Amino acid sequence: MYVSITLPVLLFCLAKSPDAISQNAGMWPETKAEHKPWSRWWWMGNAVDSTNLRDLMDAYEAAGLGGLEIAPIYGAKGFEDRYLGFLSADWLNMLHFTAGLASQKGMGIDLTQGTGWPFGGPQVAPEMAAARMVVQTHRWKGGNGLDRPLVLEDKKGQQLHHDLIALMGYHEDGRVEELTAKAKADGTLDWDQEGVWRLLAVFQAQTGQMVKRAAPGGEGFTLDHFNKDAVANYLQSFAKAFGDHTPGIRAFYNDSFEVYGSDFTGSFFDEFERRRGYDLKPYLSQLLDNSPAEKGIRIKSDYRETIHDMLLEYFTRQWTGWAHRRGKKTKNQAHGSPGNLLDLYAAVDIPEGETFGSSYFPIPGIRRDSADIRNVDPDPLMLKFASSAAHLTGKNLVSSETFTWLGEHFKSSFSQAKPELEQAFLAGINHMFYHGITYSPLDVNFPGWLFYASINLNTHNSLWPHFQGFNAYIRRSQSVLQAGRADNEIWMYWPVYDAWADPKGISKMLTVHDIDEWLHPTPFYQNSKQLMEKGFSLDFISDALLEGTEVDKKGLMRTKDGKSPGQVLIIPKLHYLPVETLQKIMEVAAGGANVVFQEMPKNVPGFYNWEARKEQLDELWKQLRFEDEVSGSLKRAKWGQGQVLWSPDLLVALNHLGVQRESLVDSGLQFIRRDLDGDKYYYLVNHTAGQIDRDLLLNYEGKSAVLMDPQQGITGQASVRKKEGKLLVRVQMDAGEALIIHALKDEMPGVPDWNYATGNPEEMVLKGRWKLTFVGGGPDLPAGRELDKPVLWTDLTDDQADVFSGQASYETTFEIDFQEGAKYILDLGEVRESAHVWINGHEAGYAFGVPFKLDVTQHLRNGENTLKIEVANLMANRIRDLDRKGIEWRNYHEINFVNIDYKPFDASGWEIMPSGLQAPVTIKMYR
Repeated sequence: MYVSITLPVLLFCLAKSPDAISQNAGMWPETKAEHKPWSRWWWMGNAVDSTNLRDLMDAYEAAGLGGLEIAPIYGAKGFEDRYLGFLSADWLNMLHFTAGLASQKGMGIDLTQGTGWPFGGPQVAPEMAAARMVVQTHRWKGGNGLDRPLVLEDKKGQQLHHDLIALMGYHEDGRVEELTAKAKADGTLDWDQEGVWRLLAVFQAQTGQMVKRAAPGGEGFTLDHFNKDAVANYLQSFAKAFGDHTPGIRAFYNDSFEVYGSDFTGSFFDEFERRRGYDLKPYLSQLLDNSPAEKGIRIKSDYRETIHDMLLEYFTRQWTGWAHRRGKKTKNQAHGSPGNLLDLYAAVDIPEGETFGSSYFPIPGIRRDSADIRNVDPDPLMLKFASSAAHLTGKNLVSSETFTWLGEHFKSSFSQAKPELEQAFLAGINHMFYHGITYSPLDVNFPGWLFYASINLNTHNSLWPHFQGFNAYIRRSQSVLQAGRADNEIWMYWPVYDAWADPKGISKMLTVHDIDEWLHPTPFYQNSKQLMEKGFSLDFISDALLEGTEVDKKGLMRTKDGKSPGQVLIIPKLHYLPVETLQKIMEVAAGGANVVFQEMPKNVPGFYNWEARKEQLDELWKQLRFEDEVSGSLKRAKWGQGQVLWSPDLLVALNHLGVQRESLVDSGLQFIRRDLDGDKYYYLVNHTAGQIDRDLLLNYEGKSAVLMDPQQGITGQASVRKKEGKLLVRVQMDAGEALIIHALKDEMPGVPDWNYATGNPEEMVLKGRWKLTFVGGGPDLPAGRELDKPVLWTDLTDDQADVFSGQASYETTFEIDFQEGAKYILDLGEVRESAHVWINGHEAGYAFGVPFKLDVTQHLRNGENTLKIEVANLMANRIRDLDRKGIEWRNYHEINFVNIDYKPFDASGWEIMPSGLQAPVTIKMYR
């Protein structure tokens, strides 16, 4: 049998420090609030009250949530009398009350610093709002003057705040003159110049974007994130509202950068000249040109770098500093920003990625209907920008907004969500947030208040009674993924200047939805993906993060604040590399590090004095005398205490350096690894179509290993042997399962052995009579009945069962000749969609995803046994019934409720979704 802990293990733990106890072999780390899943929590209309807050948070705590992220948004119609104005005294009272409740329950609260998204609201005056650059062409002819007045002609801009920022004159003979000071308020030009001139008038024009999905009291313009004073004023409005009583939250939160069309601010030209070393205004023609001309590309790159600098300094760092002075953290989604994502993520306390859409997995039995998913394939590599920034700056938590538009409303199951989440875990996410839960008062009938882009995990959801089973799996997984430190051997340099060299457009927003353009075609992405598939672990590093890197006596690279060392730095094929970055790379190599260039850097980025800087780059490169040709595709240059390799084939270079991969990926398994002061955690997932039963060779010279099943919480000492000094660990995993290996440098006595399934099983089909009882849900509870075998309740030709969403129990008895030392697996077969199992009156666990199997060894007894399987289906059939009957339940301000294609939602044409349990149910015995 499996036992979580034995007396010898307990006594061993008591002699160790608290930190050691939390990571002791045979035990799960001691639970913290951050180990549990958290959730986005929409306050619709801010229509919250103390009674409902207390009851709902009791339910959230019981379901296994560790915290909530408050996001005020638009409200439900008919409840306007309950609305609370954002930042009003009543709203603040409810916020303090919520934070107090959370503290009592050991939960955490984060707060979106605004309503809806992005940052903005009534405190944002027009001159402080998001702005865009509008360039207008005029003509001047000596004697005739201007062709027309210097007034903004953009119709949208005319209705909003705007200013003339600069006026430049270009003569056909090449002369350039700035005329800004000569432009008069009435649109005339105080200038007397002969000849024909082309004039470019640059206006700062307000974008007009309002806060999206704003809550009452939060309506207003979107903030200018590049304006230092605008950001300061915005933050001051919260300081004023909070006074001396900043709420007891953990962190302030910022959603993904969705400030559309914002590419300018009034001080931009001055900032540009100060940061880039030259005046941009004479080169406006090149900035606006979309041709691939080199001069224009260089100027665009400088423009984009300046926007990045201002966003990083004036928004991200200023905001984080403001929060820190109040004892709070910041949590930020940098993706979508017009900047270097790594540096923006690195500037906050908790970098946050996002999973959007649905992935394909070959796991048998996972339902994925093309009609119910968005045409988006999430790429977990995108999440590594957030996790890498955390790893290289010493921040342990990496969060994710998880399951945004996982599938069509009311059709998303735990079985679909589990591998999607695991994909995020493999990318370094270890602090997931559901997207999400809507605050829904107890007096609001099914389906409760709902958010239009969510998987709608509120207390009305028919899966809610099984939510704690899925959450327990996440808690166990995250307790391991937050332990120790990330253990990635490769640092992959991200050539952001290549991304900024795009000749198209002016601004360059690096969004999740456009990765086919700015990420997928790049050697950086292709190499990273290839190396990970081959079993290497890596983090991404930026120029700024590299700047603070030092090399220790072992030749390992360490960033200034990071805890995760790198064995080798890879510079993938690129076009642009700053001189300063190459100097730092050579300094790191001289200190004893291993560096690999896939190709010689071709050029320097930016326009100012670029020819001279290019010569510097070339001269630096020449100092690396690649005289030692190891093979036809690999050259080596010794440099100081280290070496620089040059090879188009990174696998050849890594092999030469002796950087060893994890060969376990050859089995089809995927992994992420954590270091525990010499011990290791391997988190494994089987996203293949088949079972894995083999000895896995770990790239680890340990002596023992403990297996940990995060689905059921079972642990046991693994069967291990050594091969060339490395651990071989026997692993058995069905398709869809996760498993953790705790690899240990020492022997671990006292941990019971893992009970492997050996040989061919003896299978018993449970053929007795079954009792079906509907126990919770609606609209009504169908009548129970006796069955010869488990059948889907939607196959009963029962109209009430067809429209039912909720939970029903299937109960039976069976005889078994129980064998001590055998292993018994209960296989539920087809479950639509989640199961909670009791054997002999004792809880045996939740089967919430593929494979729907449970190890029930410790629950069986010789002779007669009772089995109860409670199955929960989805909300879809009940929603379908509401729409077929014309019962109105979608009644919200603003966007109301839309389907996955952002069209009006209507479920009346849906087919009935299969629900319940389908025979056969079997027990397999392994002797």
